[in-house]
Amino acid sequence: MGVSNTIDKSEYLQTIDRTIATGRFKDNWDSLSAFEVPDWYSRAKFGIFIHWGLYSIQAHYSEWYSRNMYIQGSDEYKHHLATYGEHKDFGYKDFIPMFTAANFNADEWAQLFKQSGARYVMPVAEHHDGFQIYRSAVSPYNAYDMGPRRDLLGEMKTSFERNDLVFCASSHRAEHWFFMSHGKTFDSDIKEPLACGDFYWPAMPEPDHHDLLGSPPNEQYLEDWLIRCCELVDNYQPRVFYFDWWIQTSAFKPYLKKFAAYYYNRAAELGYPAAINYKHDAFMLGTAVPDVERGQFAELKPYFWQTDTAIARNSWSHSVNNDYKPAVEIIRDLVDIVSKNGNLLLNVGPKADGSISEEDRQVLLDIGGWLHVNGEAIYDSTYWRVFGEGPTEVEEGQFTDGKGKIFTSEDIRFTVKGSSLYATILVYPENGVVNIRSLKKHSHHFQALIKDITVIGFEEKPVWERTNEALIIKTTTVRSTHPVVFRIVVD
Repeated sequence: MGVSNTIDKSEYLQTIDRTIATGRFKDNWDSLSAFEVPDWYSRAKFGIFIHWGLYSIQAHYSEWYSRNMYIQGSDEYKHHLATYGEHKDFGYKDFIPMFTAANFNADEWAQLFKQSGARYVMPVAEHHDGFQIYRSAVSPYNAYDMGPRRDLLGEMKTSFERNDLVFCASSHRAEHWFFMSHGKTFDSDIKEPLACGDFYWPAMPEPDHHDLLGSPPNEQYLEDWLIRCCELVDNYQPRVFYFDWWIQTSAFKPYLKKFAAYYYNRAAELGYPAAINYKHDAFMLGTAVPDVERGQFAELKPYFWQTDTAIARNSWSHSVNNDYKPAVEIIRDLVDIVSKNGNLLLNVGPKADGSISEEDRQVLLDIGGWLHVNGEAIYDSTYWRVFGEGPTEVEEGQFTDGKGKIFTSEDIRFTVKGSSLYATILVYPENGVVNIRSLKKHSHHFQALIKDITVIGFEEKPVWERTNEALIIKTTTVRSTHPVVFRIVVD
């Protein structure tokens, strides 16, 4: 599987260094702390994540299939033997010709995402498996040179931008250092020698999850990683560049700083504000936007952040076994996240052929329907003095959304825009009586004069009064299984 790359890596690295040397941003945290969150990004509130690639073909397991199929005894290993045969005869590389994207239509995706109410879209350009869904001069193992022989990412960019969706991109390349390593433990198609540029290269020993510093990537791999990221910036100009985990390990830090300086400088040259998403402590706070995977913060944060999660609880890619969240659960999480100064990046896993499942589609349309009515409380809003009130405690941290939260009619979230304070009731009470304790008389949070209160999306004019215990709002005809928003206009 040896290849000869068409890019001059030495020259590209020199270009990166020159751009940093002459640009405003240097590759150190002090300089990178001049980063400012793009205004459009903090106003957008809701975006779409896309996991789609070779791993979508098997459709029974997750996007980690390329790793797990080589772990002897795993379910994926057994499935692969039963479905495709011996690993030495049919390995992961042999999925490439099967990835034809026969039913992929970027315009149809764009229209659906627009209907969902999303403002930006983040396709995974390269996952841990090392197959790029874009045209690349770094490696021939990409969708333009193999498989569908189309620049899938380029088609998405064109369609998304034509539909006023901000185009972003994601790289999960870092973990490829070890992702294919288990195939070396038995007679598979992953064999030494593996040279730089090979599809499976380098397939190094996997670090212990308790010791992420084990098996640190070498300079050759890190330079290749940096060039791949910069190539995405130069050729596709994503407005946000998302990184998955493992870049927080110490070996990556000098290269992360180089990438950030290069990206921010190149974006400035081209006239657009850019941002980077990161997990854990990969970046110094204030130099990029922190992201929480499959989880949220319990309290309002003084800095802008993002949650990334998926419609399916069990996988980021399409699977016939996907456990889909109901739309109402995602809407409640969106409201909670926005009230705490965050954005929601919601993942969709298209089928291998490029079509989107009816389950995914319906969830997106349901979210879009709610946002079409209530979006004024979400888009372009900002956080209030407190994020909300109520008895339900949101567990903080990553991987905490495996099961739905049990919100109550006392769980209320606040956002603000102009002269309007929005109070979103996550579960509307059957008796139509809402008590908002944060807005009581003489509240140290809220002493403004209320001019008017309306229920967004309903014709009924609510009756209200402020007591020493709460702002009490009463309705008689309002019924909804989804969150209900009160617009509270102040003097």
